[in-house]
Amino acid sequence: MRTEIELKSLVKEKYGQIALQSKEQNASSCCGATCCGSGAMDYTIMSESYETLEGYNPDADLGLGCGLPTEFARMKPGDTVVDLGSGAGNDCFVARAVVGDTGRVIGIDMTETMVEKARENAAKLNFRNVEFHLGDIENMPLSSDVADVVVSNCVFNLVPNKRAALAETFRILKPGGHFSISDIVLQGALPAALQEVAEMYAGCVSGAIQKEEYLDLIREAGFQNIEVQKVRTIDLPDEILREYLPEEAITDFRNSGVGIISINVYAEKP
Repeated sequence: MRTEIELKSLVKEKYGQIALQSKEQNASSCCGATCCGSGAMDYTIMSESYETLEGYNPDADLGLGCGLPTEFARMKPGDTVVDLGSGAGNDCFVARAVVGDTGRVIGIDMTETMVEKARENAAKLNFRNVEFHLGDIENMPLSSDVADVVVSNCVFNLVPNKRAALAETFRILKPGGHFSISDIVLQGALPAALQEVAEMYAGCVSGAIQKEEYLDLIREAGFQNIEVQKVRTIDLPDEILREYLPEEAITDFRNSGVGIISINVYAEKP
C-alpha cells in the first residue's frame, strides 16, 4: 500500500508528462502519458466532449476529464469560480465565458507543467480575469469565503485525503456558494489487481471510492442540498483489462455487477 505522499508523487509525475502532449497524442496512445505496453492506461476513455460549450478552447483540452462540471455549475455573470485541478485550463475558459469580464476565474493545480500550459493558453486569449496557481487542493493558496462556485473534473478521486480536500473546498466557498464536481466512483469492489496497479490509480480508477462513501464525505464536510446531477457508466475495454487480469477474471468482472461510474455532484455551503 502506497503512502499519501507516494500516491501524490505518482499522479503529479503522470500528469506532468501528459501536460506535454496534445489531446490527439493522448487519444492515440494507449496510456496518455507513456508508451504503449504492460500496465498502460487510456486517460481518454472517461472524458466527454466540450466542443458544444461556449468558451471551449481546444488548446486547453487534453481529454483528461470524466464529465462536464461547468455545464451543471449554475454559474452567472460576475461570479468568482475556482477550478480544482485545472489542468491546461479547459473548465476555466468555459467558466469565463459565463462569468464574463466582471467575474473572476481561478485555477489550482499541483503540477507545474500544467500551470505553465494553462497560463500560456490564457495569455493567448488575452484574458485578464483568469489566473492559475500552483497548489494542492488539500491546502489551497486561497483565502476563505472567496468563491461563489467551485468546479472540478475527475480530480478528487486522485486525492488520497479526500476529507481534507472537501474541507478546503468548504472553506474557500462563500456562505451560500456551491460546487459542481465530476468524478469517478465505484459500485462494488474492484478486483485487487485493478486496485493495486499504479497506472490505474493515475488513470482515475483505483483512487475512486464507493459512491455512497463519496456522498457521505460531502455531507460530513458540512455541505447541504446534495444532488447527483448525472450518472454515466464507464466501460473499460478488454484490451486494457487484459493488462491486469487473466481472461477468466475479466469474464467474472463483467458479470459481477461491479461498476466504474462517472457522476456529477452538486452541493451547497450553508
